[in-house]
Amino acid sequence: MGKAQKYVLLGDATYPLQDWILKPYQEDENLTQRQLRFNYRLKRAHSVIENAFLRLKARWQILLKCDDCSLELLPTLVLACCILHNICEAHDNPFNEDWLEGTEPTELPKPCQPAPATMEDGRAEQVRELMCQYFESCGEG
Repeated sequence: MGKAQKYVLLGDATYPLQDWILKPYQEDENLTQRQLRFNYRLKRAHSVIENAFLRLKARWQILLKCDDCSLELLPTLVLACCILHNICEAHDNPFNEDWLEGTEPTELPKPCQPAPATMEDGRAEQVRELMCQYFESCGEG
């Protein structure tokens, strides 16, 4: 789209719109078809992330019981599991669907209440609009 963008995190409607948090347009009857497609694609991307975390926890079940290691070790443990997981995926190491037993999809932590409008960043709407244009230019999917 002619403008360099940095990475963004995906959030749901409860998060404040920031230039580094991409959230859907507020669902109402005034949304355009373009905005509805953007929201749909954002939800699809979010489900891919949830599935990736589920597979990561299933393959490396030590992540299910990290309460028995020190907090200082935890970031290194998670990073090591991510690296090993990516190596397995890159080398087509088969994922055993039986590993999913006992690994429930968990709701990712999120705010309970929508963020106040004062936390919204005006520049972030430009980022969301650029992403909306980009998604539209990518065609169906």
